[in-house]
Amino acid sequence: MATHLILGGARSGKSAHAEKLAAESLLPVRYIATAQVYDTEFGKRITQHQVRRPDHWQTVEKPFQLAETLRAQAAPNHCLIVDCLTLWLAQCICPDCAPPEGVNWEQERNDLLACLPDLSGTILLVSNEVGMGIVPLGEINRQFQDEQGRLNQAVAAIANKVTFVTAGLPLILK
Repeated sequence: MATHLILGGARSGKSAHAEKLAAESLLPVRYIATAQVYDTEFGKRITQHQVRRPDHWQTVEKPFQLAETLRAQAAPNHCLIVDCLTLWLAQCICPDCAPPEGVNWEQERNDLLACLPDLSGTILLVSNEVGMGIVPLGEINRQFQDEQGRLNQAVAAIANKVTFVTAGLPLILK
């Protein structure tokens, strides 16, 4: 198992970098998309991601229960891209995102962290670095920033490799 966390800000090139690594691996690729479409503008963003993907890549759309999805999809000599941990987190903690009955952020997080070391294949995890700006106004926004920072740290501790992408340029951190 090789887990690679790819961090960056919005529009930094982190997803494109993960896609490049997946293509270069020459392995069959499964793309786990965590986003849900909430409005037209966001739908256009998702479409931009979809058009970049080769037709032979399998896409699995799963906004919740990520650990369960990873266990089901990971396989030796395969590459999984999870894009992205940030949207998955936001949807788990935001009541307006309608998490399914029984979805609990703490359990979701713990399940993900527990499953990562046992997965087969190459796992590329895309996540936003949200801790480089100001402390946001609003309780849910601060909770999101705190949880994202803690999640990134925990995943980085487990990952074999961590890369920070800015302006399309990858900087290897681990």
